[in-house]
Amino acid sequence: MDQPTLHPQIAAAYRVLETGEPISHAEALLLAELPGELALDLASLANKVKNRYGSGPEALHACSIMNAKSGVCGENCRFCAQSRHNRADIEVYDLVDEESVLIEARNCFSAGVTHFGIVTSGYGYKRINPEFQRVLNMIDRLHAELPELSVCASLGMLGAEPAEALAAHGIAHYNINIQVAPDRYSELIADTHGVEERIETIKLLRKNNISVCCGGIMGVGETMHDRISMIFALQVLDVSVIPLNVLVPIDGTPLAGKDPVSVAEIVKTFAICRLAHPNKIIKFAAGRETIMKDFQGLLMLSGANGYLTGGYLTTRGRDIADDDRFARQIATFN
Repeated sequence: MDQPTLHPQIAAAYRVLETGEPISHAEALLLAELPGELALDLASLANKVKNRYGSGPEALHACSIMNAKSGVCGENCRFCAQSRHNRADIEVYDLVDEESVLIEARNCFSAGVTHFGIVTSGYGYKRINPEFQRVLNMIDRLHAELPELSVCASLGMLGAEPAEALAAHGIAHYNINIQVAPDRYSELIADTHGVEERIETIKLLRKNNISVCCGGIMGVGETMHDRISMIFALQVLDVSVIPLNVLVPIDGTPLAGKDPVSVAEIVKTFAICRLAHPNKIIKFAAGRETIMKDFQGLLMLSGANGYLTGGYLTTRGRDIADDDRFARQIATFN
């Protein structure tokens, strides 16, 4: 019996597996137009590339985050429950104390998660103020009491002095997402700040040799072509970790009731991202269990080699122990 023939665009993309050289923007646009019935062929290639050039078939990057300061954010991000411009029903509180962070980090580490992120709501820190100093103290405490834990942070936009301080205090990764294609940021995400401010923060972090975790979100009204633009903007910024989120529509935000993106489009997006970033960590974050549900395993076989586990910021996540079993099952496919 004759072997099935791959679609020409997928066959051409196999050179990534052979050479490790990423696909071009033009090639990505062609792959984005493939019909959903070919999504699994594309996913198979992306999984092979991940196994060869990513962290390896048995090494999944798992991280957990803590919402250390919640709500009353002055920015108007359309998907976010923490914006004071929106009307989501969430818990609101100021920066928590060191002991609360330490307890949360201990629980994550004892469950086998070695990357732990401190997340605060708000625009960010252009200078070191007393609140930012408290965050630095938290980082130092975690390093002292859990030396094998990689301490990460997501604190919004930064100025030069805070970026230098985070480097001096040994931050492992800093998360700040560009969310969508840069030229559509003000339309689809927020207009109280610009994507340029996020990019400037990324450049400051890179200048200080801090590993950057930066990705985006699907389902906010973007097109496949917009997603390709975001993926290649991340290539220019040379980030280390790329979290891809799927919108979880939250009541009280402008995107409540938004129709979900199709599974086939999400699979193609993950796969194309892997082909454009053969050796990066691509992390499946929000939307795994709530939106993708039965298909989340498929996403982990479409080029992803990391995931966010435990709770998210204002929505529930998966139990770390359940995710550990999930990751071991995924490894049997590779």
